[in-house]
Amino acid sequence: MAVGSVRADLIGGQPIWIPAPSSPGGRHLNPQAFLQVVGNQQGSLGRNVIFGPGMAQLDFALQKEFAASERTALRFRLEAFNLWNHPNFGNPVGALASGTFGSSTSMLNQFLGSGSPDSGLVPALQIGGPRALQLGLRLHF
Repeated sequence: MAVGSVRADLIGGQPIWIPAPSSPGGRHLNPQAFLQVVGNQQGSLGRNVIFGPGMAQLDFALQKEFAASERTALRFRLEAFNLWNHPNFGNPVGALASGTFGSSTSMLNQFLGSGSPDSGLVPALQIGGPRALQLGLRLHF
């Protein structure tokens, strides 16, 4: 029984990524660049040498404080997460035997947290999720 995952052999002279306009992020892993190894032997593909699609997100906050008296103030705050609503995709499927090998099948917020109650991560609040707005009102006295 193998512990962990077995890395494939990297075939030289083949591009690792190939353009794919219909795939999330516009590219996917080239299945011709990898060869599945037999048994529990590790292949020639190095650890952490292939990077995923990356992440781009702009968060923004705006606040205004209104003085009601010398000791009392009311603060209004607007926060926007992923302001431009930029899509962020999770890492591509890495199992060579999978029919979806090389393509990203989830958004980054789903990829980071499984969304299950035991993961402790709420996908709607993770980096890479859809645009979210939040309003706050705070009374200081």
